Amino acid sequence: MRAVVITEPGGPEVLTWQEVPDPVCGPGEVVVDVVASAVNRADLLQRMGRYDVPDGAPPWPGLECSGTISEVGEGVTGWKAGDQVCALLSGGGYAERVAVPAGQLLPVPSGVDLVTAAALPEVVCTVWSNLVMTAKLRAGEVLLVHGGASGIGTAAIQVGRALGARVAVTAGTPEKLERCAQLGAEILVNHRSEDFVEVVRTATDGHGADVVLDIVGAAYLGRNLDVLAQDGRITIIGTMRGRTGELDLGTVMAKRARITGSLLRQRTVAGKAAVVAEVCEHVWPLIESGAVRPVVDRVLPMTEAAEAHCVVAGGEHVGKVLLTT
Repeated sequence: MRAVVITEPGGPEVLTWQEVPDPVCGPGEVVVDVVASAVNRADLLQRMGRYDVPDGAPPWPGLECSGTISEVGEGVTGWKAGDQVCALLSGGGYAERVAVPAGQLLPVPSGVDLVTAAALPEVVCTVWSNLVMTAKLRAGEVLLVHGGASGIGTAAIQVGRALGARVAVTAGTPEKLERCAQLGAEILVNHRSEDFVEVVRTATDGHGADVVLDIVGAAYLGRNLDVLAQDGRITIIGTMRGRTGELDLGTVMAKRARITGSLLRQRTVAGKAAVVAEVCEHVWPLIESGAVRPVVDRVLPMTEAAEAHCVVAGGEHVGKVLLTT
């Protein structure tokens, strides 16, 4: 089969479409003939040599895919060859075929086409595991999403709204903020010209944000604590602007704040299966009802993975960038 291989750490030009060994279908796994994958910022970090591949995962990038099951391994029940699925991966989605633990499979939601389904697994599992399983977001609370126009952000806005939260977002252009508003965000902050702490506090009569979903990292750590309400929770899922920061622990204690972080890719197979099961139970009905929908910026051929990486690195997209075989 063919896959997008990282020939050496570097820029987008190191991505090449070439022959690689076919995946082996182990016990508890299926092989999916890939129709589409999606670009995540973790793929860019991996390409640059800054994100280690978990043991046993294919060395080529791709953390989610959609396609058709072509082979079912020993011990797998509930799935058969010919089923159309999307899947959460530890790697290997930029390829014609990939082996997937059965617990990381999801059916293609009703009303979503097979290509578009590739935009769902990574972002929805990330959002649900952080906002609900970890931060315990509840109806009536205020959710602040940094990077509201990103793939994660567009999903978080919709899931937050579906849960009954009031959603605030940051983004860098009026056009992106308008797209966030169309998805259900109520409090809109242009991070290039406005102070998100001031805007969110003003819009909430001084209350602040009960939950902050952060992709920025160290540069926002102190300000995230400033905007946090009493008993608030900060969940960090990215470090785009730094890994190391300082906190006023007195404020942490005074607000009874909880600060957590997670990497979905590093979870165990069982841990990922637990997230996928919750997503299938709670989020898939929201997608099938239209309350949550995938947001796709553009679709490119897998052979143009380098261009797709440039688009994501440039940050001008809204939602997901997909790659098709």
